[in-house]
Amino acid sequence: MFYITTAIDYPNGKPHIGHAYEKVLADVLTRYQRFKGLDAYYLNGVDQHGQKMVKTAEAEGVNVATVAKRNTKGFIKLWEKLDVKYDGWAETTDDQHKACVQAILTDLKDKGALYKKSYAGHYSVRQEQFLTDRDRNEAGEFGPEWGEVMEIEEENWYFKLSEHAEWLKATVESDDLKIIPEFRKTEVLNAAERAGETDLCISRPKDRLSWGIPLPFDPDFVTYVWFDALINYISFAGYKKPEGSTLPDFDTLWPADLQIIGKDILVPAHAIYWPCMLHAMGFEAGEMPTLLVHGFWNIRGDKMSKSLGNIVDPDELADKFGAETLRYYLCRDIRLGKDSDFDIERLVMLFNTELANDLGNLLNRSINMTKGFCNSTISSTATDDPEDIALRENLEKTTAAYRAAMDNCDLSEALQAINNHVTHCNGYLERHKPWEMKKDESKLPRVGEVLSHTAESCAHLALLLRPFLPAATEKIFGQLKKETLIDTKLDDLKWGLLEAGHQTGKPKPVFPRIQVEEKE
Repeated sequence: MFYITTAIDYPNGKPHIGHAYEKVLADVLTRYQRFKGLDAYYLNGVDQHGQKMVKTAEAEGVNVATVAKRNTKGFIKLWEKLDVKYDGWAETTDDQHKACVQAILTDLKDKGALYKKSYAGHYSVRQEQFLTDRDRNEAGEFGPEWGEVMEIEEENWYFKLSEHAEWLKATVESDDLKIIPEFRKTEVLNAAERAGETDLCISRPKDRLSWGIPLPFDPDFVTYVWFDALINYISFAGYKKPEGSTLPDFDTLWPADLQIIGKDILVPAHAIYWPCMLHAMGFEAGEMPTLLVHGFWNIRGDKMSKSLGNIVDPDELADKFGAETLRYYLCRDIRLGKDSDFDIERLVMLFNTELANDLGNLLNRSINMTKGFCNSTISSTATDDPEDIALRENLEKTTAAYRAAMDNCDLSEALQAINNHVTHCNGYLERHKPWEMKKDESKLPRVGEVLSHTAESCAHLALLLRPFLPAATEKIFGQLKKETLIDTKLDDLKWGLLEAGHQTGKPKPVFPRIQVEEKE
């Protein structure tokens, strides 16, 4: 079973474009694994605890559970709108998750991995963590990224993170804890070098924060939100599940093949805290997850933030342009691990150029001319014309490049491979000009061969595109009248999907151009 999981979202407000990108990325990769013929399981969810949720609830004058439940619904509705399909759903207020967290805490305490002490220092309310001098900027101040910072002196429970520092460095160096893309590994190794300097505070006093999972051995404290949230990756995968639970069989899922996170939570949460927690629980180096780290969507180089008022709402975009238009743009215009500027004009341009003009035009012309010139009938595609051979070879290269890119989780490169073959096919049509050839009756057999090659290519391209645009793929196969092929697996993708004599359907634009009103 191929196990994919994303960072659980913090529903303290509405989902933004970064949330949408991460979920679409996971959905596409999950669909791709199934295209390869593998069983795949995608876990999505929300992290509902923490001090920020409490502050929001207090400001609104409502119960914090009400805020969590209301906002969670907004996330779920967006994933439905964007056709993001997941197999498991995690909510950290779930009783099974609470029981798992408490069982782990009890085990760690029994092993001597936890201890209690007093601490005085600076605390970031926004990030819900204690700060050290390393967190100060060049001016010696705690920057705006930390939000409100207060001085606190209190007693708390600590996890002996430092005891796992040497093991962590070796595990990262050996790629047992694999980081994708590779350039992020250096950042993790640098952080691992410092992991032996401090331990991790894993509790908050109830008199300061009651919205959390109580420590089973000290009910005056609740679990630190990051310690609680990270455990969702295994709790909802069936780790320590109770008898009769409907959760998955843990042994079939773990370790996670892809744990998808944003670059801002790579260090320290996912690359330092999480592997050390797993090791303390008894997991070995070979049982660590693979971390797939994506970049940010920015606006003209600036990070999106409420304070700057430049947040992009994916819900509004999906309503305005369509869910699949947004899915395509999010996968096409950002390279794995890098940041990208969100640009509405590029969203429109990429859709109109690559989908409406190029692929859409290829599909429409192929089916329309097959109907008009060949009575909607596919002829033989087993031809020895050099141009035909070149087209088939190009499709083979396209499929190989697509597979390599998708296996590397590089969705933009995979879409580029698809576009390369679309360009080749459109050039092939322009060179042959079947609309002129059909005027010579003796050339009609050749017209049929040419159009059969482009229609066959459209069938292949639709299957390659299916993880990205599942609804569009169904429309394409509906027009080709080959709905039975829609579940074809990648290894079975061979030339000849449309056999000689097959009748195609009626053309209808699958990718109608986006019309943008001219500015006065």
